[in-house]
Amino acid sequence: MGKKKSDKKGKDKDKRKLATPTLASIADRHLLYQSSVQDVASEVDFLQQTFLALRKRPPQLLREDFCGTANTACEWVRRGKDRQAIGVDIDGEVLRWGKSHNLSKLNQHQQNQIQLLEADVFQVKAKPADIVVAMNFSYWFFKERSQLKNYFTKVRRGLVSDGLLVLDAFGGYEAHQTIVEKRKCDGFTYIWEHKDFNPITNDMTCTISFRFKDKSVYEDAFVYEWRFWSLPEIKELLLEAGFAKVTFYWQGWDEDGEPDGLFQPATKAEADAGWIAYIVAEK
Repeated sequence: MGKKKSDKKGKDKDKRKLATPTLASIADRHLLYQSSVQDVASEVDFLQQTFLALRKRPPQLLREDFCGTANTACEWVRRGKDRQAIGVDIDGEVLRWGKSHNLSKLNQHQQNQIQLLEADVFQVKAKPADIVVAMNFSYWFFKERSQLKNYFTKVRRGLVSDGLLVLDAFGGYEAHQTIVEKRKCDGFTYIWEHKDFNPITNDMTCTISFRFKDKSVYEDAFVYEWRFWSLPEIKELLLEAGFAKVTFYWQGWDEDGEPDGLFQPATKAEADAGWIAYIVAEK
């Protein structure tokens, strides 16, 4: 019996297939996050318009707590030559990423207007700001009432006399459920998941994953261990921390029933499945 021919071409093809990296394996999670989660242009629009409406003067200095890649801080200084920003985060790796990918795109003057501080928000020492922001529900990291009140108290001390603290929050009856939400983005699918929720403590685990066109998945690119804080709880703590007034800004809806991105002061809202709101605390 003759020798069996080896399928060399087939083996080489298999090797190439195995050697080809997946889109998930080469993806940059920070770029994906900025593309799918953040809308810093709209965020800064809201900050400057709200401050001007409440304080009748333009804001100059923004402090971005839990700033991550400092994307908001960079957008802030782009809006005017006198604008300044301070970014605070305890994670040095993400600050370095922000410096090389975001700050590097600014001109030299704008770069000089931003100060990045690798520090704990409880211990940070910085110039008093017109506005302090803690966005993307980052302050939900504090699970104890005393912790969150202490944070709000320290932020208030870090504001100028007419300064504002601006937060965001989400809620709705789906917030208390284990759910998966998917949204198509440019070149990938964004996957938001409530993996766990404990109604006794309001502790929750949320994750962000990304699926790509080659079917590969960047699983749990971001994992959050939070306490779900209700709006009344947040308002009560802000007032106890010494803020003079707290206003909720509610997102509206367009004709198709989709969020319109416009936030207006509200004292009553519909019991929707999911909602997003800004919280503005006045010193």
